[in-house]
Amino acid sequence: MKIKLLATVLALVSGSFTLLAQDYAFRVIANKGGVEYKSGDAWQPVKTGASLQASDEVKLADNAYLGLVHKTGKPMEIRESGNYKVADLASKVGRGSSVLNKYTDFILSANSAEAKKNRLAATGAVTRATFTPDIKVFLPENQYAGIFNKTVIINWESAKTQGPFMVTVMSMYEDELMKEETPESRYRLDLSNPKIEKESKQALLVIVSSKSDPNIKSGRYLVKNLSDDESAKIKTAWAEISGDVKDETALNKFLQAGFYEEHKLFIDAIAAYEDAIRMAPDVDLYKEAYEEFLLRNKLKAPK
Repeated sequence: MKIKLLATVLALVSGSFTLLAQDYAFRVIANKGGVEYKSGDAWQPVKTGASLQASDEVKLADNAYLGLVHKTGKPMEIRESGNYKVADLASKVGRGSSVLNKYTDFILSANSAEAKKNRLAATGAVTRATFTPDIKVFLPENQYAGIFNKTVIINWESAKTQGPFMVTVMSMYEDELMKEETPESRYRLDLSNPKIEKESKQALLVIVSSKSDPNIKSGRYLVKNLSDDESAKIKTAWAEISGDVKDETALNKFLQAGFYEEHKLFIDAIAAYEDAIRMAPDVDLYKEAYEEFLLRNKLKAPK
């Protein structure tokens, strides 16, 4: 009898904590500029990761930005200055998929101060390899070279040359498929390009080199399609959240980046981060999160 009573009490306590954990309207995913919220009588600055209650108010100054995710998993961007009652914002949110909250949790955790502290501690304990290519490309190692979509954003840096650069795409048999010059240290590769589309269904090799000195070059980076089984799994997971992040907004791209990173699709995550920054170039948080993503996944070496 005592055991049953104890089990009942524990279940009630657990249920109470669950209700308390879910007792919010929105979570703050990103913000910029003068953004405050009032819970009770006092206004205070909004911080990323904070929870907003239905009884709260938020206030945006001119040129401020606020990215929220509702407790149902529905994202919302606010760019217009003014005062907003959180309850009114919640009433405008359509039905969302609570599955998206899984990736929201991942993003907030990955970009927390504690996560950065742990990364810095781990970085200090790593013995770095002695070989460093003349041009360092920010793409993953071969085991994470799979791609779900059709866009590959290639970024790189080099202490030996400022460009211009040549981007060479080859088949797995090292047949050259295309070669293009760029003055920038960035290149957007479209896998649906007729020059490479057929071969891209299998795998491609990418090399970046200096135009003036071909001996100054990167290593070879693999880009490959997912297997049928892998693709089917990602499609199933993507279908659970795609309706919530279908609008072309910086916040949605940021959330998509979290989805791709959790599924180890680093090339797709890079493209999503780049889109988020392009859509909201004034929101430093997206740039900082992108940098952290590159560092924690060892796509870029710390300086």
